[in-house]
Amino acid sequence: MNLNATLVFQMLVFFILAWFTMKFVWPPLMKSIEERRLKIAEGLASAEKGKAELVQAEARIGQIEAAAKSDNQARLAQAEKQAAALIEQARKDAEAERARILEQARQEAQQEAQRAREGLRDAVAQLAVKGAEEILKREVNAQVHAELLGQLKAQL
Repeated sequence: MNLNATLVFQMLVFFILAWFTMKFVWPPLMKSIEERRLKIAEGLASAEKGKAELVQAEARIGQIEAAAKSDNQARLAQAEKQAAALIEQARKDAEAERARILEQARQEAQQEAQRAREGLRDAVAQLAVKGAEEILKREVNAQVHAELLGQLKAQL
């Protein structure tokens, strides 16, 4: 065997194997590797996008929470104002009712005092008639002297 022929034959086999590998084996391997690289890149991009969306969502949640807190505080303040207004209205209504009751009591007291005065006038007139009757020792007719008794009541 010739060493040169063996070397040439081995080189020829090597080049054929290299050409076959480059033509038929290498492209599918590179295609698989490229697809895997793209898939990994898409996954990383999706992860970054997800992180960015998470940050945005957290910011929106913070804004919503702040808006809800301020809305609740505004509603509480409005409820407190409404409660104060209701209390003030109730106080005014109570004052008006108290004033009405006091005025009614004053009127009733005045009417009662007027009735008592009239009763006292009648009693005094009767006493005066009885006294005059005793003095004169004769009977004084109240019906006949009604005008005189009315004047006497008015003077008393």
